[in-house]
Order: sequence, then structure tokens, then C-alpha cells
Amino acid sequence: MLKDKNVILGVTGGIAAYKSVEIASRLRKAGASVHVIMTAGAQNFVTSMTFREITGNPVITTMWGEITNHQVEHIALAELADLMIIAPATANFIAKAAAGMADDMLTTTVLATKVPIFFAPAMNSNMYNNQLTQANIKRLVELGWRFIPPASGHLACGTDGIGRLPEPAEILDFVENELSHEEDFIGKKLLVTAAGTYEPIDPVRYIGNRSSGKMGYAIAEAAKKRGAEVTLVSGPSALTAPAGVKLVRVETAAQMRQAVLEFFDEADIIIKAAAVADYRVREVADQKIKKNDDELVLVLEKNPDILFELGQKKKSGQILVGFAAETQHLLEYAKAKLEKKNLDMIVANDVSRKDAGFNVDTNAVKLLYRDGTVQELPVMTKYKLANELLNMVIKL
Repeated sequence: MLKDKNVILGVTGGIAAYKSVEIASRLRKAGASVHVIMTAGAQNFVTSMTFREITGNPVITTMWGEITNHQVEHIALAELADLMIIAPATANFIAKAAAGMADDMLTTTVLATKVPIFFAPAMNSNMYNNQLTQANIKRLVELGWRFIPPASGHLACGTDGIGRLPEPAEILDFVENELSHEEDFIGKKLLVTAAGTYEPIDPVRYIGNRSSGKMGYAIAEAAKKRGAEVTLVSGPSALTAPAGVKLVRVETAAQMRQAVLEFFDEADIIIKAAAVADYRVREVADQKIKKNDDELVLVLEKNPDILFELGQKKKSGQILVGFAAETQHLLEYAKAKLEKKNLDMIVANDVSRKDAGFNVDTNAVKLLYRDGTVQELPVMTKYKLANELLNMVIKL
């Protein structure tokens, strides 16, 4: 995918700038022509000579150098480029890009280019999670610019958490994956469910689960970027709907069933990633239940099995994918669910693992198919997994 491409590699002033050297090297080995633009801050961490020797091209460090030809340099680069990667992308640079600033060579080139731009954020966890940074990222995503999810782990500042620059190989994998699958879902309508459901006990309390919705939202985002028309039916979640996705918010299993059935007939592909509550409270109190007794007895009754119902309604040509979140007997339970609910594929994951399942950024799953085939996927980000699942769905 990168062979004979002209790639602008933007390097900003973060400690992770040393990884950009390997990114440049890997791009060159992949057959790309690499043009590096460094901010002033980046030059405090790595030298321009290093990039020049690796790429074989001049490295741009300022807008105020000697003019060597009649081309305006940032415009010439923007027109030459096939894609652009900003790695690392600091909070400061993301803020400037979101504000449309053009106060150095990298920001001016970003504004002048029309090619795909990939940001790879790297910063302290608190800075990344700050609502201003998240708002800036959201704005850029809505404008069509792409973000490579940061990794979690030990950070240079001494803390642990999200904000690490992914490994260079992972960054290139992400870029190639995005470019290789563009628009292969054009003309397809996807219905995706995400997050858990809340079943009320009284006006204040509810029965729920730990699902954040990250997997379903990642599937919706990936499908949209690949050209699909996506409807996302989501239980309660703190996540923001991906740009261009039709979001339908629900709370209870009954509401999710109603919403899913509304869009089911027109959908080509249905991916049920939501963790729907199996039971609801039979008698929901009108007022808050007071803490008067030593115990509270709740009588629960089964919720409708939405996935089973969809399996019975499935038409020829529709693809139905389910999830099996288990803590034991993973393959046994997933296989039974695949058969009982008439699925084309089921995604089985062990939610007792710390690196998979609910409310984490990564997942490790096994894919089961109707012909008995089992495919195991290693730990990866949920966004990367979303694209892997869509690769399998398009084959189905």
C-alpha cells in the first residue's frame, strides 16, 4: 500500500519523537518516499540529520530558510503528498490544528493538503483525557482527519495509563489497513448495537453491566470510514458517536429491541455487539425504594432474546453477527449460541481477561463460523479488531 507513495512525516515536540526515526525507516523500506517536517520542539529530541540520512531527502525545520526555487515549499509538498502522518502528535499541535493555526511549516502544510492525514497522539494521560484535548480530537475527526489510538502503559512522565505512542510497526499497520479498505462497504447498510442496557429498579437505581460500548462504536466508526451507511443503536455510554453515523440512544432491552426491529429489514449486515441484560425487574417501583429493611428482594423476569428473534427473521442475503462474552467454556457456549440463534458468525471473547472484554481499549477474540471453522485473533485495539471483523464480514 505504501510503495511509491509520497509520505509527509510530521514530527512534533514530544519525547516519543525518537520513535519517528523508526517510522521513517519503515516507510522507506516499504517503498515510500518520505519527506520529514520537524517542529522547533521536535528538534530538541532528535536531529534533522538523522531523518535526512534515513530518508535521503532534505528535512524541513523552518519556514524561513533560503529559497531555492520559485515554488512555495509548503504548497509544493502538500501537492506532492499522497498521505501525511503526524507522529508524535502532541496536545499542543492537535490544539493548533483544530484551531486552524498556521504558524510554522508543519501547520501550514497541514492546512494546505487535501490528502489523508493521520494523527498519532502521544502525551501524558491527564492531558490526553482532558476535555479540551478530546474536544480538539473530536473536531478534527469530524473534519475527516484520522487518529491512531494511543497505547496504554508506562509513560515517560513516570505514570501509567493511556497516551503512549504506538510502536512504529503498529502505526504503519493502522495506516495501511485504513488505506486498503477504503470504500469497500459502499452501498452497504450496517446496523450495529453497542454498550449495555439499564433495567430500572426504581427512578434512581438500575441493573446493568460493565460494557462501555467501545467495541460497537469502533465497528460503527470503521464501517463508516469504509463507505457503509451505519445505524448505531447504543445503550447508555459516555462515548461520542463517530462522525456520519446515525445514532439511536436507548436505555432498556425493550427499547433496544424496538429500535433494532425498526432498522432490521433494510440492513444488509447486522452486528450485535451490545451486552443486553438478560433479565429485568418484574415490578419497577414508582418512587425511590427507601432503605428500611436489612434486605431487598427483587423478582427478575427474562428479557426478550433480541439476537434469537433476528435469527428467525433473517432474510436471504442478510449477514447476522453476534458476540459471546463469557468467563468460562468460551468455545462451547459460543458454538451453541451460533447454532441456536442462526448466526453467520459469532465473536467470542473471555471477559475475565484484563486485556479483553468490557471497558478496556483492547480485545482478543475467537471467531466461529457456521461451517465449524474457528479463527483466533491476538490482542489488538478494538478499532483494529473492528476492521478485522469487517474483513471477515465482507468475505461472508
